Amino acid sequence: MSKPQDYDPGDNFSRRVPCGDDRERLVCDTCDFVAYENPKMVVGSVVTWEDRVLLVKRAIEPRLGYWTLPAGFMELNETVEEGAKREAWEEARARVSFDQVLAIYSIPRISQTQVIYRGVLTDPAVEPGPESQEVGLFSWDEIPWEDLAFPTVHWALRQFDRVREQKGFAPFGNEEDGSS
Repeated sequence: MSKPQDYDPGDNFSRRVPCGDDRERLVCDTCDFVAYENPKMVVGSVVTWEDRVLLVKRAIEPRLGYWTLPAGFMELNETVEEGAKREAWEEARARVSFDQVLAIYSIPRISQTQVIYRGVLTDPAVEPGPESQEVGLFSWDEIPWEDLAFPTVHWALRQFDRVREQKGFAPFGNEEDGSS
């Protein structure tokens, strides 16, 4: 059933299996509208300038004060690439160019799918955005590995290291189970 014009999330909803479905959903008790709860899309990038990797120190929870890649949730009406470029700008005032997708991670335990690009800064001038305490360009040996915010940051950086000299490559999938 399509979304009614006057849909109000405050309507009376209950969890039940809608007609023709095979799993419990949130369904309006008045009009049978199904409010699908879908995974969140996270977009980001491993961005370099010469031989340095761009990282941002988080100014927000979760993981306040830890280093991460410029990344975040997609917004409505944007492409995956537009979202990743927007996140690089919001978090590091970074202007970037992407050559291709570096990795795609499915993380069902937190209902996320993450798409990470490989790219370069088009201008080395970066500075913290509103969600960042600091930004930095790190040589590989300077990356603060013990202070990285999320497992996916480690995974994406390891994937980047595998393919950084390659012109074309296929992105690797989920490393949550330790496989690559």
